Amino acid sequence: MVMWEMKEIRELKIGRYVNIDESPCKIISISMSKPGKHGSAKAAIEATDIFTGAKKSINGPVSTKVQVPQIDRRKGQIISIQGEEIQIMDLETFETFSIGINSDHECVIAEGAEVMYIVAMGRSKLL
Repeated sequence: MVMWEMKEIRELKIGRYVNIDESPCKIISISMSKPGKHGSAKAAIEATDIFTGAKKSINGPVSTKVQVPQIDRRKGQIISIQGEEIQIMDLETFETFSIGINSDHECVIAEGAEVMYIVAMGRSKLL
């Protein structure tokens, strides 16, 4: 299963995702400079890790290829709550798994409730 694809920095946009240090990050700002007399245009990207919330950045020529992760948004139903973890059943594949409750989730945590979650680079997070 392919978890990412390669794209040039010039193709990225705010709100999309990029891998920085092997972590999927959401792009919060992009600034590009014009090409100069002795070089190509440069870009500076600031992003936040979608799992830890850490701020990360990359700088480089706009023709540099970077990894863009494949982000899957899925819907699941909470089967049980066990402390700081919940057991979810995916509503498409009926696969069950445990996931940690992150502090920035927006869904209602209750047994039987439907929740949205994302899967990226083999990791999952509640939305």
